[in-house]
Amino acid sequence: MSEAALNSQSRPKGKPARPGTATLLLNNTLATSGLIVLTLICLIALAAPVLPLPDPDVTAPANRLIPPFTAGHLLGTDDLGRDILSRLIWGTRVSLAVGLSATFIAALFGSLLGLVAGYAGGRTDALIMRGIDMVMAFPYILLALAIVAVLGAGLLNALYAIALVNIPFFARNIRGMTLGLSRREFVDAARLSGKSPPQILFLEILPNVMPVIVITMSTTVGWMILETAGLSFLGLGAQPPQADLGSILGQGRKVLFTSPHVSVIPGLMIFVLVMSINLFGDGVRDILDPRLRAGSLTRPVARTEVRRDNSAIPKPSARGGVLDVRQMRTEFQVGSSVYKAVGGVDLNLKQGECLGIVGESGSGKSVTAMSIMGLVPTPPGRIAGGAAYLDGEDLFAASDRRVRDLRGGSVAYVFQDPLSTLHPLFTIGEQLKEAITAHQPLSNTQATEKAVELLSLVRMPNARKRLGAYPHELSGGMRQRVCIAMALANDAKVLIADEPTTALDVTVQSQILTLMNGLRRERNSAILFITHDFGVVSALCDRVAVMYAGRIVETGRTEDVLNHPKHPYTAKLIECVPVLGEPERRLDAIEGRPPVVDKLPEGCAFADRCPFVQADCRRGEIDLEMSSPERGVRCLHPLNEEAPA
Repeated sequence: MSEAALNSQSRPKGKPARPGTATLLLNNTLATSGLIVLTLICLIALAAPVLPLPDPDVTAPANRLIPPFTAGHLLGTDDLGRDILSRLIWGTRVSLAVGLSATFIAALFGSLLGLVAGYAGGRTDALIMRGIDMVMAFPYILLALAIVAVLGAGLLNALYAIALVNIPFFARNIRGMTLGLSRREFVDAARLSGKSPPQILFLEILPNVMPVIVITMSTTVGWMILETAGLSFLGLGAQPPQADLGSILGQGRKVLFTSPHVSVIPGLMIFVLVMSINLFGDGVRDILDPRLRAGSLTRPVARTEVRRDNSAIPKPSARGGVLDVRQMRTEFQVGSSVYKAVGGVDLNLKQGECLGIVGESGSGKSVTAMSIMGLVPTPPGRIAGGAAYLDGEDLFAASDRRVRDLRGGSVAYVFQDPLSTLHPLFTIGEQLKEAITAHQPLSNTQATEKAVELLSLVRMPNARKRLGAYPHELSGGMRQRVCIAMALANDAKVLIADEPTTALDVTVQSQILTLMNGLRRERNSAILFITHDFGVVSALCDRVAVMYAGRIVETGRTEDVLNHPKHPYTAKLIECVPVLGEPERRLDAIEGRPPVVDKLPEGCAFADRCPFVQADCRRGEIDLEMSSPERGVRCLHPLNEEAPA
């Protein structure tokens, strides 16, 4: 079966789960309110020529300073008898046109300068950016006033002045992004394909910075209108008889104390217009941010949201242990769909023990590990049920302060990619000392000695000298040793290792596994080791738990599971592992793909891929049957039943 066919079969039919742009915008109440108000203002301004309004420039001294809500003059008249409502609508039309035009001009030239400077680098970059620095050295309002003074008062000159002083804002933002993108692999691939610099700049880099340009424009239009209004207020923008909101406001200041409505009304209009643009711009920014497109327009919080039924919190198991996870469920709300990433997991870890969690990518291993200490991002993740006990303390019920104290102290993590885990701008020594002093009241000298001791403990050569090195100056194996040292800095009771050897070569992988196993025995620390490789499990773990579709499908002593797997999924995973000395052994891949966890099938989730599936496998809930305190399987027709547990 082709890849396209597999994709079409695995894709759920019907309405897509991920919300569209319009849905996300409507979910944001403030952005929607801003859009409604802005749309209403724009429609009225565009319809000004056809509305039954008096001429905004016709004076009538006999009708001067008529108060609002007078017949024929809804908002009253100004000191020359001109209708304020008519002037307000026509002035809004002018202000919108000037603000949008100035924003477009600033975005066009600023983005172009930023793209060229960031991509070309060298002297071109230095020349452009020094010119930008010279423009930014002056207060932008004073610079705009100076430009208008040179060019002469007028709305068009005010437009040019405002656009010019805002070009550096766009140029600096786009230059920074272009500088980073120009060194990415996809740009190197474009160069190797023979594309010219302009093609790379406008076909490869520009689409990647376009969302930033749009976001910047949406949040800048309001400021452009304010700045133009400011110049017009000072008499340097729109000139009589033409008027914008700023000039209307400026003309009303002469009668501010006797007829305040002449100034208050255009001032309120400027406020409403700019506020609606800013609210809508914030909504556009959030929608275009891929990290916020998870169905909620709030940013991730410091701890996973816990939303469980307090009356159904499971008690700690009778087995005890330093870490006891009971019926833990973690979900992700994406639009209208709920992804059950962890569907009721039980784990028990004793002091000095190593428990391996094995499964394919997407089986829920990492989410399980991150849920324990509330590291799953909210939104869209949440703890939907269960409990995690650390020495009898329910972590999901602990306060945020308590959880912060436990992170890195009692429970430490070692992640897969040490280069992304370590901060690129700080030395190894600074990061190690930060991990130490966060939980121990040590002086800088004491923390330095402790850092050297930790690096020596993880067999880092020239430990003291390495304190001044940055992460990029170390090899992958050395960086992983640093991460292990940080995890051991505060004598953690539980060490959670999330595929810490996957990105390493075989030799370094063996060294890291030997190191972790030795440190576990020396310090009597418990390790929760996540991997997809049974070969790694056999070398390190005392017990193993096999996960599939967010659930434990088999658990037991490592030797028992490897020699006598009971679940067909476990047997298939073991068959995928090559064995030295058995070149004739066939390595069979598991057919099909794991199910999507927002639409799990009834019965056994592995049924569609299982070679031994029977009719009853597709009906009802299948429980994890424990044949002994350590041995269990979630299968109605387990394998190797004749083998001892």
